[in-house]
Amino acid sequence: MSLVKLEHINKLYFLDSDLSFQALKDINVVIQKGEFVAIVGPSGSGKSTLMNIIGLLDQPSSGEYILDGLDISKLKENKLAQLRNKKIGFIFQSFNLLKRTKAIDNVALPLIYAGVGQSERLARAKKALEEVGLADKLNSLPNQLSGGQQQRVAIARALVTNPEILLADEPTGNLDSKTGEEILKLFKTLNKTGRTIILITHDHHIADNAKRKITLKDGEIS
Repeated sequence: MSLVKLEHINKLYFLDSDLSFQALKDINVVIQKGEFVAIVGPSGSGKSTLMNIIGLLDQPSSGEYILDGLDISKLKENKLAQLRNKKIGFIFQSFNLLKRTKAIDNVALPLIYAGVGQSERLARAKKALEEVGLADKLNSLPNQLSGGQQQRVAIARALVTNPEILLADEPTGNLDSKTGEEILKLFKTLNKTGRTIILITHDHHIADNAKRKITLKDGEIS
C-alpha cells in the first residue's frame, strides 16, 4: 500500500487580483512505505511547495493527496495538525533547537503536544537519542554540541513520535561536507530499519544518497 499518493496536484498563488503564479503543475507522485526518496531541484523549482503539501503545512489548489489511505482534502485544520504531529517528523536545515534546553528535553518536546506523560516522554527521548548515537549527550545544551550533533538531536526529535515519514528539508545545508556525509549515512541506517524518508535538496550529489530521485523544474516533474 502506498504511503503518499499525489494525483494531479496543482498549487496556485494569487499575488493580487490580476496576477497569479503556479508553483506546482499536475504533480503525480507515489511513495511506498519504507522508501528513501529525494525531491531535488533548483531554487524556485517548487520543491519547498511540494514539501509543504506532503508535510500537511499547506494544501494544494487542486488535485488529490492520500496519506496512508486517508484523503487529507476532507480534513479540517485541527485534524490536519493532529495528523501532522502523529505521521510526520520534520528535520530542518537550521536544527530549530531551544537554546537553553537540554538535548533530552528538546527531543521530548513533540510528546508534550501529544499528551504523553513525563516519565514516558523522557524514556522515549532517551531511546531516540541513543538511536542517533547521542546516548552520552542527554543533558547537553545545544551550544555544547557540534553542528552535526545538533542535527542528530533534531533527527531524534523527529523520530520520538514514531512517525510514518521523516521529512528532511536540506538537512546538511548548515554542515561541512564530512559532517553532512555522516548525517546522510544516519538516514540510510534509519531507512534500513524501515523508516520512510523524504529528503528535500537542491544538490544532486546529496540526492544520490536516496534510493530514488524525483526531479522538479519550473513546478513540474522533469
